[in-house]
Amino acid sequence: MGIIDNTATDPNKILPLRYAWARGYYKAGVANNWVPEEVSMQKDVEQWKAPDVISADERRLILWNLGFFSTAESLTANNIVLAVYAHVTNPECRQYLLRQAFEEAIHTDTFIYCCDSLGLDPDEIYTMYRTIPSIERKDAMVIEMTRSIVAPGFTTATAQGVRDLLHDLVGYYVIMEGIFFYAGFAMMLALKRQNKMVGVGEQFEFIMRDESVHLAFGSDLINAIKAEHPHSWTPAFQDELIDLIRRGVEMEAAYARDACPRGLLGINADQFAAYVEYIADRRMERIGLPRQYGRDNPFPWMAQTIDLNKEKNFFETRVTEYQTAGSLTWD
Repeated sequence: MGIIDNTATDPNKILPLRYAWARGYYKAGVANNWVPEEVSMQKDVEQWKAPDVISADERRLILWNLGFFSTAESLTANNIVLAVYAHVTNPECRQYLLRQAFEEAIHTDTFIYCCDSLGLDPDEIYTMYRTIPSIERKDAMVIEMTRSIVAPGFTTATAQGVRDLLHDLVGYYVIMEGIFFYAGFAMMLALKRQNKMVGVGEQFEFIMRDESVHLAFGSDLINAIKAEHPHSWTPAFQDELIDLIRRGVEMEAAYARDACPRGLLGINADQFAAYVEYIADRRMERIGLPRQYGRDNPFPWMAQTIDLNKEKNFFETRVTEYQTAGSLTWD
């Protein structure tokens, strides 16, 4: 019994474990549990309503990020439930996929909470994937990656079928969650470092820490499939994936320039683009592909968001701690 391509699955056979790392990521997800209502939005509401606190450029940045993430999390959840779960048949991996699907639902709820708290127009926020070209291009790219493995009759019984599944996994774990999310994370956390929109920023911190576990699981899943199906990991296929990832990096850099066209907070779109190239190299190395950019990290403070435990004053909100995020190596 491998990680994929099993003709039958027994839901009672999660023990003995074959892939202990998958069980470890499930336990990490449970330890990281949170809900958006734990985060106070009172200061954010006051700042958002004050005309002289949040500038027009900062408002654009915030709206662009809420617009992208509000639908991106749903796309990721759909891919897990409708595509990946059907073909990743190992029980402990499926247990984690269910946990991740729950977390994507929490993330989706986060943007409902933010929009409701700030009194934003949902028709504006939730249609940005159609009205903002840089967001539309990113969403269209990841939707296209799912088409082959949700098609009737798709199977991983062939080398091409395994490549198609790996293509989808790289698309969602490496590009969507590992690259497309990270310029937005850096933008919102840069705001938070200036004591602006702290509640929204804190929720982005929670989401980013969840994503660090998603990325680690997705990379181990890709590597396990590669190890069990080495005939599928051809040099030509690796070149195809590198080209795909590079195209994703270009899209994320274009989005960063669109969301932050004039620079703010002492940082600018070129730095966001450099950060995307830096993390893209790390993502590629994690799945055995060569680095493409050789960038240094322009935002070393981003690592602190994952490495430090999250604690809140008892009288402000209940204590929430990320117990295992510090053991991960993602930015």
